[in-house]
Amino acid sequence: MTLLSAALLLFLVMDPFGNVPIFLSVLRSVDEDRRRKVIARELLIALVFLIAFLFGGRYLLNAIGISESTLTVAGGVILFLIALRMIFPSPGGVFAADAEEAEDAAGEPLLVPLAVPLIAGPSAMASVLFIMSSNPARWLEWLSALGLAWGATGAVLLLAPNLARLMGHRGLIATERLMGMVLTAIASKMVLTGIAEFFGLS
Repeated sequence: MTLLSAALLLFLVMDPFGNVPIFLSVLRSVDEDRRRKVIARELLIALVFLIAFLFGGRYLLNAIGISESTLTVAGGVILFLIALRMIFPSPGGVFAADAEEAEDAAGEPLLVPLAVPLIAGPSAMASVLFIMSSNPARWLEWLSALGLAWGATGAVLLLAPNLARLMGHRGLIATERLMGMVLTAIASKMVLTGIAEFFGLS
């Protein structure tokens, strides 16, 4: 896996285009001048979570005795399920329930659901674990890949109102489904790679 392919994988699982409508819905009651500050804060919180999993996740795996091949298969299955939900979304988006809970809460959101699980969700955490476990010696490349994906995700989400007006609801849905199809292929490859490693075929 190269730096760019790792960055693309993380960008896809963060699903910024699919999260644009949810972010706008959750932040609907927040003052317009305050929204970008809230999004920036949530992005930073999500980055802290993902960096923690990037560097600390493999020690957790070693402690509970999970092999790299098992992680690869599990990560592929999780990504495949997320990809299916991107292609065939429930009303309101992939994390509609989280958005509804946030709308019911008073005041601006903190940590949940914007930072976790919309940005640093289970699929993103599984992906950083998979990337780091594939070659821990290349940790600087993986950190750079995470930074690239996070920066691109942040740019999309900070421009959410503009993108919503420019692309429209149907345009955002089409983009999310296209990203889901790409992610399906990546997930399938991860599962096949994990199975091959488990049986010593790679």
